[in-house]
Amino acid sequence: MTHDPTEDVRRAMVRLGEPERDLAAYTGPRWTTEELRRDFDVLGFRAPYVVVRRKSDGVLGSLEFTHSPRVYFDWDEVPE
Repeated sequence: MTHDPTEDVRRAMVRLGEPERDLAAYTGPRWTTEELRRDFDVLGFRAPYVVVRRKSDGVLGSLEFTHSPRVYFDWDEVPE
């Protein structure tokens, strides 16, 4: 297993409730788990982020998510 240099930062984000604050301030599209499966292929999770490929055009990107309720938001395209 390789070392993930972002792990400590991501864990702190979750522990401090940053995804929930980000979601509260976010005004763009949101996805439930079912909607996520409909619109994206999930490539990997690293809480509070998920790496996905958009089914409509194959674009690679990421979404932030909250655990409870599970909401995915803040689509960010990743340049390939």
